[in-house]
Amino acid sequence: MYHQYQDGTVKTYVISTSLNAPTCRENSLGTPWGLHQVCDVIGIDQPKGMTFTARKPTGLCYWEYSFPESEKNLITSRILRLEGLEAGVNKGEGIDTLERFVYVHGTNHEDRLGRPASSGCIQLSNEDMIELSETGLTGSHLYISLTN
Repeated sequence: MYHQYQDGTVKTYVISTSLNAPTCRENSLGTPWGLHQVCDVIGIDQPKGMTFTARKPTGLCYWEYSFPESEKNLITSRILRLEGLEAGVNKGEGIDTLERFVYVHGTNHEDRLGRPASSGCIQLSNEDMIELSETGLTGSHLYISLTN
């Protein structure tokens, strides 16, 4: 993932996208494509590794979970909520990124970054997620182009 500002790339991030094929369809567990906007940054006041359920901190960091909970793809450190901006592509009934709860977030499985591993979200390392979330992203655009 490339973080760009004006005419250049600020930083390149190693990410994971969905295990399933990319798609904007509801209940597909695929990563959506197209133009999106970061509509909210969640967890800015939470420690590195904090887990979230329904966008609320659980009070536990990912390393505090026992098996089998720790095997799941947990949402960690920060959440960037995404809103699709393309009607009929990623915005609208049955394809709406915001209503699908597709995020950019940290992961408890950093060893899987760089290959498909998520349930539709874009995952980053916890360190990268914290760094990225501190750059004032609300309202920023994110273009997702997925190729295999």
